[in-house]
Amino acid sequence: MSNVFERLLPADEHIVTTKDGAQLSTAAMGSGTPVVLAHGFGLNMHCWNVMAEDLVNRGFKVIAFDQRGHGRSGIGDQGVGSRQMVDDYLAVLDAYGVEGGILVGHSMGGFLAIRALIEEPAAMARHLRGCLLMATFAGDVNRKNVQNRVQIPMIQSGIMGKMVQRDATAAFFAKSVLGDDKDSQIMAAFTHVFRQSDLKQLVPILTAFVKESRYAQLDNILLPCRIVVGEKDKTTPPFHTDQLHAGITGSTLRRVPGKGHMLNWEAPEILVEEIVALAR
Repeated sequence: MSNVFERLLPADEHIVTTKDGAQLSTAAMGSGTPVVLAHGFGLNMHCWNVMAEDLVNRGFKVIAFDQRGHGRSGIGDQGVGSRQMVDDYLAVLDAYGVEGGILVGHSMGGFLAIRALIEEPAAMARHLRGCLLMATFAGDVNRKNVQNRVQIPMIQSGIMGKMVQRDATAAFFAKSVLGDDKDSQIMAAFTHVFRQSDLKQLVPILTAFVKESRYAQLDNILLPCRIVVGEKDKTTPPFHTDQLHAGITGSTLRRVPGKGHMLNWEAPEILVEEIVALAR
């Protein structure tokens, strides 16, 4: 039996070229209100596979893309960094002519969405009606987080890249991003996609997670935001989303019992519910 979490999105690839020449791999499927999906660190656009199918069936147009340096996307002349990746969001939104859309940001995807909402409010409002921030943060990820203090230097040094090639170590890492249910198929899918990542070229964005912080600027976000976090998320512990909720005026916060960092696979139905609420 095939692993449902490893399925590719059933859509043709479309390349979006950014102003610094990065070739971003994107895909679109369905029709209706646009939902733009921005994945997390070390993942790719196909990690939205379960959610995307449900959204299309509910009458949404799904637009997904590989973040700069991830999947089939390049890094351009300026390399990987939070400013460059915010520009990538705008390039994708412009290329697809998104109006009245919803942006969904997972972990790194949400971190970048927050910077975009703060620094590019007019451009984001021109394209979007709201944003779903999932298992994410506004920076300062090492704060009160032993797991990140251990894992991030391991990725930066190249040790993690070697360790995830070993099945036992990869399984331990995969378990760390899940909640109570250590689903073997989700673990296999996470390991498969993470092993494909060129972690060395992604070090600058990891560094940004630690050194950048936009918590003091959250009150500048004007678009409606809904925030979702798994109560057992160790990668972005719920205090991050508590602080996002407190800082973003009018935001809502939903905590998902027993779930971890990979809500796109652990609780896709919850995310779809939140997207439908934003669309209304």
